[in-house]
Amino acid sequence: MYIPIILGTGREGRQSEKVARYILSEAKSAGFESEILDVREFSRTATDNTCNTPPAKRYSEKIRKAAALIIVTPEYNHGYPGELKLMLDSIYEEYAGKPLGICGVSAGPLGGARAVEQLRLVAVELRMPLLREALYFASVQDLFDDNGIIKDKDAWGRRTKKFFDELSSRVR
Repeated sequence: MYIPIILGTGREGRQSEKVARYILSEAKSAGFESEILDVREFSRTATDNTCNTPPAKRYSEKIRKAAALIIVTPEYNHGYPGELKLMLDSIYEEYAGKPLGICGVSAGPLGGARAVEQLRLVAVELRMPLLREALYFASVQDLFDDNGIIKDKDAWGRRTKKFFDELSSRVR
């Protein structure tokens, strides 16, 4: 079962890439086929609303074959990145009925909670049933070692297991 992970920022030095790689590893451990869909690979200009660009077509193909989606998003200024919004808005019908899990990331203590809440509203419009459980990676700069490996594997393992258990119950 294919469940892609959308990495929602293209910023240099992004800490959320560590989270996306961790979630990818956990998705594969849970038995899912998965990959990271990086906003850098699907970028388009804000003024191009045709949705017929090569990146939008490639993105559409990936989402069409997905059983569910996971978004990993940082919180910037109490919201999620504009490039993630552009990517999400490049298609519409392909999302319908696909469960969505969200992982928030921040350098502060809330783990991207405000970005997650905003994305929940967008998911409703995209007709995507939301997982009740979200994962909040607060103080992300302290969660991973220099090699990008999560430090507290036991605690995070329990959290991600709960997340993937709910996701599994929605798609199988």
